Amino acid sequence: MTTSTPSSARPDASITVARDEQDRVALLSAHFPDHGGEYLFLPGGRMEPGGTPQQCARRELKEEAGITASSWRSLGSYAITLSSTARVHLFEATSLALGPQQLTPSEVDYKLSWWPLEEAIDAASAGRFLLPAGPLALMLTRNAHLGRSAPDA
Repeated sequence: MTTSTPSSARPDASITVARDEQDRVALLSAHFPDHGGEYLFLPGGRMEPGGTPQQCARRELKEEAGITASSWRSLGSYAITLSSTARVHLFEATSLALGPQQLTPSEVDYKLSWWPLEEAIDAASAGRFLLPAGPLALMLTRNAHLGRSAPDA
């Protein structure tokens, strides 16, 4: 998920809320020493040249969590920072199939766990996520299931 490109030229990223039939979501956790501890995050990463946001989301979900999904919904697209034109594309994936994680050497410490959606949102409210796109995606997923529509992608 790291890149050496200048901030203004960074590629877009995709993040996925993978939700199972019991309304649990796939969360990853890892220790981030530069930020002082263990944090939760959703599967995601940077787009490859020529790829689409959904292709990126599918690839990262399979690699980081070992999950494939047959149903996808866009939750919107948002600027990553004010100093970059890069965007983060948020997705919800359902109808899941589980397999092995395919972690890169920089991801070997990623631990997968399943959380009830509301508990994941509570963890976000408690500051257990390092990056803001994951909590946003979780809240947009909850809103979509409360009858509030997701934004058009």
